[in-house]
Amino acid sequence: SWDVSSGINAEYGYYTKSHEWVNVTGSTGRVGITDHAQAALGDIVYVDLPDVDAEFDVGEEVSSVESVKAVGDVALPVSGIVKAVNEELSDTPTLVNQSAEGDGWICEIELSDPSELEDLLDKAAYDEFLDTDTE
Repeated sequence: SWDVSSGINAEYGYYTKSHEWVNVTGSTGRVGITDHAQAALGDIVYVDLPDVDAEFDVGEEVSSVESVKAVGDVALPVSGIVKAVNEELSDTPTLVNQSAEGDGWICEIELSDPSELEDLLDKAAYDEFLDTDTE
């Protein structure tokens, strides 16, 4: 099992079964794909970033991550309005490979409904899901 020594705070980090994460500070959530997802995709060549001020519902596609072998859609773990995007990914999409759960974040959103976080997995539950999912 791989260890994620990254920027996600276990207490405020939430995960989806489709391999996205959101790290919440106050009413802001930083969103990206998990280390498991980047490893499955392989070398990432392009990240499609959302528009700032765009509004998305929970589960809606907010971004896509393209690798040499596949394209992964990034669904928003919680609904919200995009407040910032990680411009560095435009020039350096491989940041997602190097630091999927840290410097390779995709966007920051203002949460529309923080109660949606209750439907997400914490780190332990996500790791458990990965273990059962890969058997």
